[in-house]
Amino acid sequence: MVVIESVIKSNPMGRWYIELSDAMKEESEENARVICLDINEYAQKVEMMGEEYGGEVEVAWSTEDNVTPEQINEVRMQIMAYEAELEAQKENTTHMPDGTPNFNA
Repeated sequence: MVVIESVIKSNPMGRWYIELSDAMKEESEENARVICLDINEYAQKVEMMGEEYGGEVEVAWSTEDNVTPEQINEVRMQIMAYEAELEAQKENTTHMPDGTPNFNA
């Protein structure tokens, strides 16, 4: 199993992003640090990084000191929406948990 370190950071404009790093690789190696600007990109990159290890992935979350509680909450909300969308696709439901139509069904 690989540990993917996920650090929520904030740029000078106040926009959050997530920096991923593979704890098994050295900083100088290719793909040692990966930047993700949203949760969909994050999920894709974690999956790609985990493929090397047979999909066995553990995520270790942390934040930089300049990240606000609002930014952390926004990340959490995007993760919850992403997980709800995956669940809806898995169950092939016609509506999302918030009542909106599931156009992917």
